[in-house]
Amino acid sequence: MSDLSDTANKVATIRAMIVRHKRWDVIFSMIGLAAMLLGVITLLALFLDLVLDGYGRLNYEFFTSFPSRHAGQAGILSAWVGTTLVMLVTALAGVPLGVAAGVYLEEYAPRNWMTDLIEINVTNLAGVPSIVYGLLALGLFVYQFDLGQSILAAGLTLGLLVLPVVIISSREAIRAVPQSLRRAGLALGATRWQTIRAHVLPNALPGILTGTILAMARAFGETAPLVVVGASTFITADPTGPFSKFTVLPIQIYQWTARPQPEFRNIAAAAILVLLVLLLTLNAAAIVLRNRFKRTY
Repeated sequence: MSDLSDTANKVATIRAMIVRHKRWDVIFSMIGLAAMLLGVITLLALFLDLVLDGYGRLNYEFFTSFPSRHAGQAGILSAWVGTTLVMLVTALAGVPLGVAAGVYLEEYAPRNWMTDLIEINVTNLAGVPSIVYGLLALGLFVYQFDLGQSILAAGLTLGLLVLPVVIISSREAIRAVPQSLRRAGLALGATRWQTIRAHVLPNALPGILTGTILAMARAFGETAPLVVVGASTFITADPTGPFSKFTVLPIQIYQWTARPQPEFRNIAAAAILVLLVLLLTLNAAAIVLRNRFKRTY
């Protein structure tokens, strides 16, 4: 009888413990839900305030007019053209080099202390503040290579900024490809590069594209390195070449918000809406491309 009593007491203790833990689970779930709702509601309130302030300025003239000292005539033509050209240079400079470096480090590089040192430095560079890249580019591209305060210098600066992220995402995507695909290609007589090109890269493409687009989205909203490189805050002419002076949307927004007139805050809100739409479009493109290539391969 004593054994049965001890067993019943143990069962009752375990049940009480389970009930108590479930109660704490519910409490923590409610706290997490409240924190999430607080963040989402705050973001929605800020976004709604932006829409109310800037929606009235989103018209054809806003996209086809240059910045002006008069808020009613100001637009973002030079800003979005400069942003497009800088992002084009960034993609051409950072993405191919980053993917190639990821392929080399994952498929060809020997496993020794030098490779380990490179991997550690690449990982650390991904977390370096963007202003450091701006200072590096100021000394290297602007002064040493004499590129000046140009679109080319800005694009190369942001290319350095996104390079570690592209390398890391490419390596992770390549590493996720099963080794059986590599062995099958090599067993059929294909060279290592043929196997990588025909099997590894197509299967790693969703992850590479996702990481690359997210890295470009980060560069899209950067301001600090471009200010250091010499981006202008007021330009009334479109760039004519890679060595032209430039401005970008984040810097144009900063210039408008720094003005004391309340009218400029409305056009800054409109420019922020444009920037948000472009960033959300890039993130959505990353998701769509990832899902599409997953189904294809």
